[in-house]
Amino acid sequence: MPVKTVKGTRDIFYPDIEKWRFFEDKAREVLKTYNFKEIITPIFEYTEVFARGIGEDTDIVHKEMYTFTDRKGRSITLRPENTASVVRAYLEHKMYAEGGIKRLFYIGPMFRYERPQKGRYRQFFQLGVEVFGSKNPYIDAETIELVITILEKVGLKGLSVKINSLGCEKCRPVYRDNLKKFLESVKDKLCEDCKRRIDTNPLRVLDCKVPTCKEAVKNAPDIQQSLCDECKEHQSRVFHYLNTMKVKYEVDANLVRGLDYYTRTVFEVVSENLGSQNAILGGGRYDNLVKELGGPDTPAFGWALGIDRLVLLLDENAVDLSNKTVYVVPAGNSTDYCFKVAKDLREKGFTCEVLADAKSLKKALNSVNKQNGRFVLIAGESEAEKDIVVFKDMANKTQKEIELSKLAEELKNEID
Repeated sequence: MPVKTVKGTRDIFYPDIEKWRFFEDKAREVLKTYNFKEIITPIFEYTEVFARGIGEDTDIVHKEMYTFTDRKGRSITLRPENTASVVRAYLEHKMYAEGGIKRLFYIGPMFRYERPQKGRYRQFFQLGVEVFGSKNPYIDAETIELVITILEKVGLKGLSVKINSLGCEKCRPVYRDNLKKFLESVKDKLCEDCKRRIDTNPLRVLDCKVPTCKEAVKNAPDIQQSLCDECKEHQSRVFHYLNTMKVKYEVDANLVRGLDYYTRTVFEVVSENLGSQNAILGGGRYDNLVKELGGPDTPAFGWALGIDRLVLLLDENAVDLSNKTVYVVPAGNSTDYCFKVAKDLREKGFTCEVLADAKSLKKALNSVNKQNGRFVLIAGESEAEKDIVVFKDMANKTQKEIELSKLAEELKNEID
């Protein structure tokens, strides 16, 4: 019996990897235009980083983390998300001492022990951004507009932005008390986790995906009605900038996100093509997290996007999956000449494969067909003597002789 992948993990290879790289390349192009710089953090950290950063009572910390003890008895956790790790790096390397606004992005694997489903894995990949050093609501709007630009760049449609405000340390306690009173009145309709959350983190009940809980909180107090004047002004300016940037959005008063560190703006981008688990990404403002992890008082805003789920939405036509490899086929004892031809083409940027194992021209062409290949160069001893190759277009069933000195130019025209 062959060894298989661990449940909730998977191998990613051609052609899916082409869609993956297409998205990543386009995202990097856009991020560069917004002056974001890449950061790579370790895939595991001391558990304290996530317990303090994400929140002890979140489902992630409470149920989903891959935590183990190393050989010296220290508690280590595979990162379930990367904001806490980036904040840790921001503090450890004193990036705040440089002044100004710090714009960082990351791409990499995360790990959560949860039930695998379409687009959701126990090892999953995220693209995320973090902006440190500004309370300006313009940052909220621009960072949301950034991700919409990325998604449009890769051709996604049927998207919408849901947005809410969680208030601040002044107004959230008032709402929290009102919400607790309401939840106590519907406690018998809540799942066991939500009954526990009433005392520990009542806002998380609004984020519960259990159908009975979603139904029970339909008439919960509207957090929008509890915002202080400063939070209302912040939200109003965020909406103003989103309107200016022509980003469509709708207010969702029950949107709280699953992490404890958010303040004021929270948002999600959802797709109408993913069923009930329709969120592609989410994020928001977290003005207190840097300070809570031992750093200076530093406002911040960020989001994280699930690449696994996003790739499911990419239009097959958006990614060029056609086989543009140039297959070089020896005819007789001409392998050395084939290597020379392939090396010259590779140096000019072409993708080449020498079919050195082919027992005959017929078998070589059959192999190309199986790979949906189209462009073949036949190079035998007679071709070597004349410094030519025979170019064969498998799709058009045509062939012609081409001089080596003109081969790169001719091939470029044929492939384009």
